[in-house]
Amino acid sequence: MAKTILVVDDSASLRQVVGIALKGAGYQVVEGCDGKDALTKLDGRSVNLIISDVNMPNMDGISFVKEVKKLPNYRFTPIIMLTTESLEAKMKEAQAAGAKAWVTKPFKPDQMLAAVAKLCLP
Repeated sequence: MAKTILVVDDSASLRQVVGIALKGAGYQVVEGCDGKDALTKLDGRSVNLIISDVNMPNMDGISFVKEVKKLPNYRFTPIIMLTTESLEAKMKEAQAAGAKAWVTKPFKPDQMLAAVAKLCLP
């Protein structure tokens, strides 16, 4: 059965690019347009990995990570931050919140897929 990845970004085109790369590698993709929307997708379905942007309206990526870590079913779901942010302080904040990896945009699909393959829960 294909692994499911939740992609959270306020940019529809970025969600599409990431989605194409992931689907091409055999993953199922669920999309969220911001942290608030993405939380509604965590409704008990199996999610093996989350890829989230940092800067989004309604709920930013770091607040989203903190909320995910409060959910018993998703507490151990690995999260990759995919962002234009390269500030060390932001990275540390995301790690402290529970993010497992940090990929900066523009990204190479193989670089992202390698991180996904490494972190995706069985």
